[in-house]
Amino acid sequence: MTKSSPRHIVWDWNGTLLDDNHAVVSAVNSVCTLFDREHIDIDEWRAIYSRPLRACYEQLLRREITEDDWARVDELYHVAYRELLDSCGMAEGVPHVLQDWAHAGGSQSLLSMWFHDELVELVTARGLRELFDRMDGLRTSVGGGSKDEHLRAHLKVQELDPAEVVLIGDVLDDARAAEQAGARCVLVTTGVMDRAKLEKSGHPVVDSIPEAIKLINA
Repeated sequence: MTKSSPRHIVWDWNGTLLDDNHAVVSAVNSVCTLFDREHIDIDEWRAIYSRPLRACYEQLLRREITEDDWARVDELYHVAYRELLDSCGMAEGVPHVLQDWAHAGGSQSLLSMWFHDELVELVTARGLRELFDRMDGLRTSVGGGSKDEHLRAHLKVQELDPAEVVLIGDVLDDARAAEQAGARCVLVTTGVMDRAKLEKSGHPVVDSIPEAIKLINA
């Protein structure tokens, strides 16, 4: 990367380290069924996906979503997603590239918009907890918001200099959060947003975790 190489990586979880696209699409289609909308595939979801998620679902369902609707969408999505969590594998190169980064003297943490207690349990069950200096997930009951404030708090509590940090994620919200915090960002095409959208961010875009690490070390 340009300038000095980052010393700390903040990893995103869903769609970045966790290969969960099939679970995401299945959960989205559960919402489609509830609202009598035809089912979609991963390419259609990538074309639609954006944040804030409520507006994204309004585009998907072709209707305005009330507060009650949004609560139903959020609950249904997460119930359906959880049913398939155990079938989700890890992304290419995980955990080996994370172990190599740590052995080379780099530090790393995990910041996800998935619910905190479940995130910690899942990461621990997969034998990855010791790789991260800190893990932070969503501490509210309803998701869908921006990552900006969460990243700033995540860096502050670890007393990290944002200039020495790179966030690796799979959506534009990751890029915006990094920009707001003063950190760098590398985006991977493994998640729910297509390459064309990611490239519009102006940040480096790669196709895998090993490629992201190679870019950081360049």
